[in-house]
Amino acid sequence: MVAGIPGNNGYGPFDPRSGDTGGTRAADQILQRHGVTSRTAATESELVAALRADDTTVVLGRPDQLPRQELARLAALTRGANSRLVLIAPDQPVLNAFTPGISTYYSAVDTTAVPPACTLPEAVNAGAAQLGGQSYDPGARDVGCYPHGSSRLGLVSRTTGTQQVIVVGTEWPFTNAHLDQDGNAALVLGLLGAHHRLVWQTPDPTTSVAPAEQRKSFDELIPDGWNWGALQLLLAALLAVVWRARRLGPVLSERLPAVVRASETTEGRARLYHRANARGHAAETLRRAARRRAAAALGLPHTSGDPDPAALTEAAAARLGRPAADLQQLLYGPAPTDDAALLRLADDLDDMEWQVRQP
Repeated sequence: MVAGIPGNNGYGPFDPRSGDTGGTRAADQILQRHGVTSRTAATESELVAALRADDTTVVLGRPDQLPRQELARLAALTRGANSRLVLIAPDQPVLNAFTPGISTYYSAVDTTAVPPACTLPEAVNAGAAQLGGQSYDPGARDVGCYPHGSSRLGLVSRTTGTQQVIVVGTEWPFTNAHLDQDGNAALVLGLLGAHHRLVWQTPDPTTSVAPAEQRKSFDELIPDGWNWGALQLLLAALLAVVWRARRLGPVLSERLPAVVRASETTEGRARLYHRANARGHAAETLRRAARRRAAAALGLPHTSGDPDPAALTEAAAARLGRPAADLQQLLYGPAPTDDAALLRLADDLDDMEWQVRQP
């Protein structure tokens, strides 16, 4: 699924801007398509503002990296009304600060999908998900899901008034590499899409900069004798140029390679998707193309990117006489779970597009 996800690889793990295997850009993009406004918070002041905001979900993807004093200050805040705080793989000091009474146990990472076995709506809707990792003993009034053994759980939810804290034992289901496996995507969408505003914790760049007395200049980083080594490299390069210049012949013109048919390119790309098991990426490619062609047939503007989802589904529903919810599921639904579902999706998109083009 990671292939084709745009993103800057300079960002760290669990960063919504990262397209690497451990990044969360795929989850962030899905949430944005469902109407969630996403942003990042790196500094303490940004996290304070996010935690105090009403109707907001805050994800602490690296809570154990927060300094203890900052952790205590954040936990002491009065969080916003109708808010949700999601803690990813917190250690015991983080639990003591935000959810006292919950205990953690360190377990080996297990990618086996586990059924929820609880009444939490987000878990029930998602079904089995990859929640192997840290496990927890919940408090008396907490809701625990995805059991590990007899009593330890991979997810714990605590609600106090209109404020909710959800503890998740692993970042595995949120990452680009595993979002489309089992019920991971549905679980992530349920946990992080409860409110229209979402804030991701990202590393504070000011904490990773060395003090001035520890930083070295560029000259200090260059080893002794570099000038003599550079002179030797320059001499070797000049000798190589002279040696190769004597062997060059006249310039020859060459015919361009043969043109490859579009069908062969499509078949080759399909084989690559199949080999990489990238059904999610293939489905999104089919849906994006169908959305743009349908928008053009319906006279909807889409000069930059996709057309507006609400306008497209409403216009298509009016043209076809079908419920808008069915077209929303077809054009913006979850990724297929197997090859047969991907083929059905391709046929349904083709039928929908053909019907839209009819006068």
